[in-house]
Amino acid sequence: MKTLLQEQEEVSLPEGFTVRGAVLEDVTEALDLFNRWSRSVIHEDEITDPVAIRTEWVSPGFDPADDIRLVFAPDGKMVGYVEVWTTAKPPVHPWIWGRVDPRYEGNDIGTYLLQWAEARANKALDQVPAGLRFAPQVGTYRQADSARVLFENMGYRRVRSSYTMRINMEGTPTAPQWPAGITLRIYNPETDLVPVYRVVDEAFSDHYGHIPTPFEEGLERFKHFMTGYDGFDPTLWFLAMDGEEVAGVSLCRDRSYDNPDVGWVSTLGVRRPWRKRGLGLALLRHSFDELHRRGKRMVGLGVDAENLTGALRLYENAGMHVHLAFDRFEKEVRPGKEISVQSL
Repeated sequence: MKTLLQEQEEVSLPEGFTVRGAVLEDVTEALDLFNRWSRSVIHEDEITDPVAIRTEWVSPGFDPADDIRLVFAPDGKMVGYVEVWTTAKPPVHPWIWGRVDPRYEGNDIGTYLLQWAEARANKALDQVPAGLRFAPQVGTYRQADSARVLFENMGYRRVRSSYTMRINMEGTPTAPQWPAGITLRIYNPETDLVPVYRVVDEAFSDHYGHIPTPFEEGLERFKHFMTGYDGFDPTLWFLAMDGEEVAGVSLCRDRSYDNPDVGWVSTLGVRRPWRKRGLGLALLRHSFDELHRRGKRMVGLGVDAENLTGALRLYENAGMHVHLAFDRFEKEVRPGKEISVQSL
């Protein structure tokens, strides 16, 4: 099979630069690299908690030695990073994410890493049934002009955007108004993992890009990323109940990964039968209120900019504003049937 990658001239690293896979001891230096890059682009840190990086590196199906490449300058300093995610089943849209120290831009490090990442992603074609479309994806903040140019020069096109949204809460947040028959309770780690995962899986099956995941595999990844990290606080997981059924959830953290002063709504989901009744807004406002009570004066979350279920309007109506825009690009390697959700 001839891919776009094979049509391009491969580049090499500058003389004296070295490359290798990652080990857990690299987390701190990788975090420093990410923030050197982000300060030059968005003028703030993008990750302040190494737990976020470590949680990803030890997640099911991901191997830092095989799925990450680190580039080091002759003085031994880490100056380049790329990771490739092919853990979805089937991996029709491998995710590529990388960073280059801004002081070393213009040395083909980004091109080298992206070419390696594409070759690594293409290995996943063996796991993709014939006839399915295969298109690796990359992304970057909208301000990152050099990254966008690199992507476009290597055959990627922008397909979607997402926002980080925030709300400032100097005053007391607006109290939630619950739909008739709805009660609220806190997550019980002993009994609620599976019911909550089922709600999240159902609610997000309507979201752009969603690909159905085998239940046990999806549950394992949900448990790892959402509860399997130091500092997980089950008292910030809120379940909206209609009798014995979970109608919706708001799963929060007391701090975002990019700023410990900002509370974070990791997941807000309402099941179809309970939508358009104000439940999402009530869950969101309850989350704001509880995080405010715990001392947070700013709360953030992430959302698809063209969300298919109207979440963006909901967040705007709740008083949130766009803090950062993130653009996603993809490169079709093999045409075929698109199995990810594109529309409702």
